[in-house]
Amino acid sequence: MNEEIIKAYEVIKEGGIILYPTDTVWGIGCDATNAEAVAKIYKLKQRAETQSMIVLMNGEKMIYNVFKNIPEVAWQIWDLSEKPTTLILDDARNVAPNIIAADKSLGVRLVKEPFCFKLMERMKKPLVSTSANISGQPTPLSFKDISPEIINGVDYVVKLNQDKINGKSSTIIKLTNDSQVKVIRK
Repeated sequence: MNEEIIKAYEVIKEGGIILYPTDTVWGIGCDATNAEAVAKIYKLKQRAETQSMIVLMNGEKMIYNVFKNIPEVAWQIWDLSEKPTTLILDDARNVAPNIIAADKSLGVRLVKEPFCFKLMERMKKPLVSTSANISGQPTPLSFKDISPEIINGVDYVVKLNQDKINGKSSTIIKLTNDSQVKVIRK
């Protein structure tokens, strides 16, 4: 795994995009602070930049660098969730502007999955995570279901967990600074 982390980090550091296993489905990712790399992902997915993507983070320090105000309920949801949960929080900062939604919110998921966690430890930055498919097409549940267009469109394919069948995408909950809660995807 360490060798794959080093290879992925080198590509990301140079502004590249990677195809990698997450705690949910296979993802396309890059440095969440690099607007040009984020734009490459939008182009590869044939996705409008108005449809924001989520970022993965590996701890409190990273979250507080991106969000000044984090509702207390966010920590409770992450602590109590039995499956990966993405929270959309208000007033994102210190990331690429083209990854922040028009309402200044950003979806974030705390991950403990070893590859993602250690890669972000090395990057010291959040990692973009969007499903490995062309926008509008079904989300692939395993590496073998990912289209050649996606595989050939990234700068590096991580050689881990390629035989694993994934469950499904994360739960998505929007939490606003004024305490509104909305479940976007169960």
